[in-house]
Formats: sequence, C-alpha cells, structure tokens
Amino acid sequence: MPLLLAGYKKETEQMMVSGIVTLKKGCGRTLKAGGAWVYDNEIASTEGCFEDGDLVEIHDFDGYFLGTGFINRKSKITVRVMSRVKGTVIDDAFIEMRVQNAVEYRISTIKEEDRQAFRVIFGEADWLPGIVVDKFGEVLVVQSLALGIDRFKLKIVEFTRKVLGEYGFAISGVYERSDAKVRELEGMKRIKGFIGPEFDTKVQIVENGVRYIVDVEDGQKTGFFLDQKYNRAAIRPMCKGARVLDCFTHTGSFALNAGMAGAKEVLGVDASELAVRQATENAVLNGIDDIVRFECHDVFELLPQLEKNGEKFDVVILDPPAFTKSRESVKKAVRGYREINLRGMKLVKDGGFLATCSCSHFMEPELFTKTIGEAARDVHKRLRQVEYRTQCCDHPVLWAADESLYLKFYIFQVCDEK
Repeated sequence: MPLLLAGYKKETEQMMVSGIVTLKKGCGRTLKAGGAWVYDNEIASTEGCFEDGDLVEIHDFDGYFLGTGFINRKSKITVRVMSRVKGTVIDDAFIEMRVQNAVEYRISTIKEEDRQAFRVIFGEADWLPGIVVDKFGEVLVVQSLALGIDRFKLKIVEFTRKVLGEYGFAISGVYERSDAKVRELEGMKRIKGFIGPEFDTKVQIVENGVRYIVDVEDGQKTGFFLDQKYNRAAIRPMCKGARVLDCFTHTGSFALNAGMAGAKEVLGVDASELAVRQATENAVLNGIDDIVRFECHDVFELLPQLEKNGEKFDVVILDPPAFTKSRESVKKAVRGYREINLRGMKLVKDGGFLATCSCSHFMEPELFTKTIGEAARDVHKRLRQVEYRTQCCDHPVLWAADESLYLKFYIFQVCDEK
C-alpha cells in the first residue's frame, strides 16, 4: 500500500488528457531538440477544459503532435513533458516503468560499493519532470517542485520503494523536503514532513569511505549534496601531507575527504553555524577531528584576511552555493566567482592545487572557464588543468535540457609566472 502524508488524497490510477496547447510558429526549439519544457511565451493558444496540473497535448503551430505533459499557467515553465509518444496513457504502469528505468540506470552506472547513498530520480533527466528522490541508507527523501508531478508523488514513492526492494535495497522511511522556494513560482505551498511512520532524521551514510550524519529534516535541499561524490574523491591524491583550506564546506565533505586522504592539516569554513556544527560532528565520527577543524566565517571576508596574514596552503577548495539562479543576475555572479577564485589562487603555494566549481546552470561552462582564466591573469598565476568534471552519474545530463547540466568542477595546479 502507498504511504500517505496527512491531508493528501490518493492519486487516481490514470490521468486523462484534458486539452491542447499549440505553439507559436518558430517556437519550441528546445523542446524539439529533446528538452522537457514549454515556456509561457512560446504558446499561441490553448483549448479544452482543464485545470492547472492536468495533462495536455502539445502541438506545433501546424498541428503536429510534439508530446504530452502537465500544464500550469501560473508558471513560466507552463508545460512539462511526460511523454513524446502519441497516445501514451499516463497511469500507474507508466509511472512504474519510469521509476524502473531510473533505478536500472543507477544499477548500471554506480559502482556497487557506492550504492549506499545516491540520487534515484533526477527530474527531467529521468523523464519524471519536477521531482527528485534521494536515497540515504534505508531512507528516501523526496522533493516535488512542480504542480503536475505532485499528483504522482505518492505513486512515485510507492514504486521507488518497490523497485529498490527488488534490487535488495530495504527502505524503512520516507521524508518529504518540498520546502524549496521555487514551489511558490508554481503556486504551491512549501511543505516538509514524514510520508508514513516517523523515524530518526539524522541518517548515517558512508561515501568514499567517509562517514557522514545526514540531516534529512533540516539540512540543505534533501540533506546532502550527492552530486559531488566522485569530485570529492578526485582531490584525494594531492591532499596527502598537505595543508588544506576548504571554503563553503557545508557539512565538511571535501575537508573530510582531504583528512581521510592523509592531509597534515585541514581548515573548513562556512557561514552557517549549523553547517559547522554538523561538519565537526562528522570529523569526530571519522576520528580525524585532530586534523580537520571547522570555523564559521564569511568566505569573502576571510580570504583577504588570510592573504594579509601571509597564509599559504597546498590545496584550496572552493565549493560555493549558486551565486545566480536567474539570467538577470549572471553579471553579479561572475564578479563573485572571479573574486573568490582570485583570492583562492593567491593563497595557493607555488605548485599547489586549486579545486573550484560552480553549481549554477546559468553560469555556463564557457563563462565559468573564462572567469577563472581572467582571475588567474589578474593575479599573474599560470594554471595547469588537472581535471574537469561535472556531476556524478546519478545526476545524468539530458542533452537539450540545459538545466540538467549545472555542476562544473575544475582541479588546477597553480604556478607563479616563470
């Protein structure tokens, strides 16, 4: 039986198509290239008797069928595509098939030893637009961000538990973190709480041999950033015997990987007191709190102070939150990324390493690369690229759906001009 959150109604077994959305001539290029969204300014007309959240067919200006998706006229993303095959029935069997495919993809791409915690469903990239499901040990965390998919949410949870169980993953509890501000853009309330029986929301996981306590109730987003899993492992070779600075450490993941790799000394900093407390708990949990310590600082204020004090590090890690969540604020974000990278490079010893990233999909790869290069020129540093990576494979990139490619991660050796 599906688990029900108090106040929710059980979904119907099948949703019927209630209308037609017709695109303007020349619009829908992203959709036609394989994307999953139709924007409000691409729509020429709508017809039919439907409510927001209902299913509609998407037609090109000439009547050509393009797909079926759910509509929300309150959102700039007015239609999110569920299927591109005409006549597809969106019912329990369809939802279970989508979940089955998502789980099978993870089993095919994630190493067996890394399956304790992973993203099970990644919205549009798994053709279930607007919903995320993460697995932490025996706990699932679900985040529903779009009106239409919210109607399928409990079915998705039910089938995720079922399919994971078929692969030997026992799920003992489910928590909902649909408290993101973006829900308000969909005309939805922000909610969080248990789906089914209550349980201890401090969940312990192991990733890359590092133990973490994940706070699924009060941690950021779903509680832990799974997308950096293999990027955290990538910094390990250059951290042995090193003095390491981890900026925007959150719950300490990069800092802890550095400590477990044999770093001599690691300082992790974050502006959140809660994050620093959680990171410190994680250091104690791994028995490396004598090597890895955490302090609460504003990174933009701390880096110039460290430079003034003559501090130098073998490895500097910059993992900031998204500085931009819209195209309108990209210029301001560029200044922020340039500033922290410039300051970070100044703190790296000659021949040391800088790991730097951006998690905003509006900060496109070319622009992020250009910004780092400009920062290096400004401080007269030469960069040797060690690696360029994106998000972990459980966060697949759906080509033509630009929003699914958001994480850019570089490791550089930083050298003085010679």
